[in-house]
Amino acid sequence: MSEQAEAHDHPTNRYFIWTAVVLAAFTALETSTYWIDFGAFATPLLLILMSIKFFIILLVFMHLKYDSKLFGAVFYIGLGLAIGVYLAALATFQFFAR
Repeated sequence: MSEQAEAHDHPTNRYFIWTAVVLAAFTALETSTYWIDFGAFATPLLLILMSIKFFIILLVFMHLKYDSKLFGAVFYIGLGLAIGVYLAALATFQFFAR
């Protein structure tokens, strides 16, 4: 392949600043759970915000968005396996807690 076919446009500084602002807003919402009572929705909210921030950082700052689709597939398969093991461990602890 030619170098031009593999090249991609690099994001501008404005793009990275906007990404930082979005991440800061999500972080502010996460930390607000310390003094605002979200009740039973607090844990799911934190997990959702954590996941969103993870994927923003992964795609933007780790440049997975611009890499080969093979690298993305390998990463997502590994992530799926890790989440499965984590959920299995949590289920085991919940089972033995009763």
